[in-house]
Amino acid sequence: MAEKTLGVIGGGVMGEALLSRLIDQGIFEASQIIVSDPQPARREFLEQTYGVSTTTDNAAVVAQSDTILLAIKPQMLTTVAEDLSARAPQAASPLGLSILAGIPLVRLEQAFPGWAMVRAMPNTPATVGAGVTAIAPGTSATPDQVQWAKTIFASVGEVVEVPESLMDAVTALSGSGPGYVALMVEALADGGVAVGLPRATAMQLAIQTLKGTAELLQHSQIHPGVLKDRVTSPGGTTIAGIAQLEAAGLRSALIEAVRAAHQRSVELGQ
Repeated sequence: MAEKTLGVIGGGVMGEALLSRLIDQGIFEASQIIVSDPQPARREFLEQTYGVSTTTDNAAVVAQSDTILLAIKPQMLTTVAEDLSARAPQAASPLGLSILAGIPLVRLEQAFPGWAMVRAMPNTPATVGAGVTAIAPGTSATPDQVQWAKTIFASVGEVVEVPESLMDAVTALSGSGPGYVALMVEALADGGVAVGLPRATAMQLAIQTLKGTAELLQHSQIHPGVLKDRVTSPGGTTIAGIAQLEAAGLRSALIEAVRAAHQRSVELGQ
């Protein structure tokens, strides 16, 4: 059992996802976690569901924690930083884990002087333990602290370390990607309904098809183009469908979606 303490500033969906799986996997005990959140109903839920301590006081979280997860909205960064700078005693060089979209390490290190910062971008499948998180360590994060950050985020899925210069690209692909995939699932299900399937059946088939294909690609390590060729027989149904997708520009539309999301992530960080 880790002899560490975790403070979570922001008890929303992603904060809950992380703390719940960290407790389930024995990385932290509930007694080692404190969460700050302004909403009474949310604090009560987290206390009753997971047995963690809660507070409205961000400074109390910092004072009691050697690892601090910043799970607030990016727009709240300045408010929280100013509050803490005025009020919070802290451990020597606490490890700060930021999941604030678009906020670069230089701003985080300025906002929280003395902290060893790691910038992270998890995605929403983390809520069911199937996420992927990219991390970029700051200049003062030690190798042991980076490894600890990887352990924490590995509780909700896979972890990759990237240079910070690529974090906006990560945000555009894996951070925003669940939205693109959800749209694809909905469209596939609509297509099924259009050719006569009941809505529930069409949705089940669409979800499992995407899930199964992703697992097949992951486990087999084959190129997606190879898999596409394997299911595309001459004059068959699949090639007829693919021809329509190519004519409609699906491939370029997805590329442009990632490019647009990347640009927006850059703008958010300015």
